[in-house]
Amino acid sequence: MTLAGFITYSAALALAAAIPGPGVTALVARALGSGFRSSLFMALGLVVGDLTYLTAAVLGLAFIAQTFGAVFLVIKWLGVAYLVYLAWTFWTSGITAEKVEARKGRGGAVSSFVAGLMVTLGNPKTMIFYLALTPTLVDLRTITAVDFGILVLCTVAVLLVVLVPYLALAAKARWFLATPRALKALNRTAAAFMVGAAAAIAARQ
Repeated sequence: MTLAGFITYSAALALAAAIPGPGVTALVARALGSGFRSSLFMALGLVVGDLTYLTAAVLGLAFIAQTFGAVFLVIKWLGVAYLVYLAWTFWTSGITAEKVEARKGRGGAVSSFVAGLMVTLGNPKTMIFYLALTPTLVDLRTITAVDFGILVLCTVAVLLVVLVPYLALAAKARWFLATPRALKALNRTAAAFMVGAAAAIAARQ
């Protein structure tokens, strides 16, 4: 691949990632509800999901994804169900300053990572970008192992540059909410964001 090819791919990915969608919505909700650290692991899950689709495209699995669409449909609805579960948790459990710190120490990283991974794998927008658009941006017939490694680095760098500011701003705003009433509103807002993300994924064809 040429430098122009990598730049074109990175620019297209940055634009696709920057447009608020289910992934960004879920990430902001996680940052509001659980803070920067937990949402950072969700961001990493989102990145791994993207890399999964990138790898599938590079290995020529676009045909398989189209042929065995039922598998991806199951993944999609698992992602929706998980987001609804998270929304229910935020809505019913209540968030206090003490609970936030306690939750961070009880496997929050793993659940956040899984949530991010499921959101990405179940997002048709991401699926379409990698399995339909990427082949038009990258000549998959001539790609080498080195090219693939550079694409992976570009993907990770672009996604983190786009996603981290979202979660950092949301996490920072969260710490200004210290009163019980504000925390209750925060809890409900996070739940609403999660439901919105689930609905967005469910509605996409």
